[in-house]
Amino acid sequence: MSVAVVTGASRGIGRAAALALAGRGLDVALLARTADDLAAVARAVSACGVTALPLCCDVTATAEVSDAAARVLEKFGAPDVVVNNAGTIRRAPVHEMSLEDFRLVIDTNLTGTFLVTRAFLPAMLQRRRGRFLQIASISATLGSPGASAYCAAKWGVVGFTKSLAEELRGTGLGAMSILPGSVDTSMLEGSGFDPQMTPEDVAKTIVYAALDAPSAMNGSSLEIFGP
Repeated sequence: MSVAVVTGASRGIGRAAALALAGRGLDVALLARTADDLAAVARAVSACGVTALPLCCDVTATAEVSDAAARVLEKFGAPDVVVNNAGTIRRAPVHEMSLEDFRLVIDTNLTGTFLVTRAFLPAMLQRRRGRFLQIASISATLGSPGASAYCAAKWGVVGFTKSLAEELRGTGLGAMSILPGSVDTSMLEGSGFDPQMTPEDVAKTIVYAALDAPSAMNGSSLEIFGP
C-alpha cells in the first residue's frame, strides 16, 4: 500500500489533498496542530477505505516533527508522497509588522518545509522512491502589499524545492512546487482577491504531481489559477 504524508491536513488545501490521495488508495498520515479537526479529517479519510494516522504536530517544532516522522515510519515505513502544505499568513506593512509575526510566517511556511523534508528524506532515499510536493503560492512569483513575510517565505519554498530537486537527481526521488492563485480558504481573507478555485481544484493538481506526473518534471513549479 502506498503512503502519503500531508501537513496542515486539518482544513483547506491540506484536507482536500488528504482526501484526494485517499481516493486514489493511499494511506495518509495527517499532521496538523488541532486535534479535533484532525480527528474529523481522519474519519473522512478512513471512509475512503484506507488507513488514516492523525498526528498533532507543529511543523515549526523540531522535536514534534521528529516524533511525528518516527511514528509514520514505524507504522507505514517510508512514505511515497510528502505534501508540505502547512502555512500561515500575517498581514501588515513592513514598518508595522512585528518580528514575532514575521518569524512565525517564515518558520511555518519555510522552516517547517525544511524540517519535515529532512525528517523523511533518509528513509525515502534508502528506498529510492518518492516525491516531495511543496504547496507554495503565486505569491512566490510576485509581491503583494502587506504580505512581505508570506511572499518571502513562498519564494523561499520554491528555491528550496529547486535545490532539493537537484540533490535528488538519480536517486529515484523528485520534488515539485505547486503555486496556486486565489483559493477559497481562510488564508485568502483580507487579501483583496476573490477566490478563483476551491481546495479540491488544487488537490487534483497535487494528486497529478504526486502520482501521475513524469519524473522529468522534477524541480518544476506548477502554477494554477482556476478555471
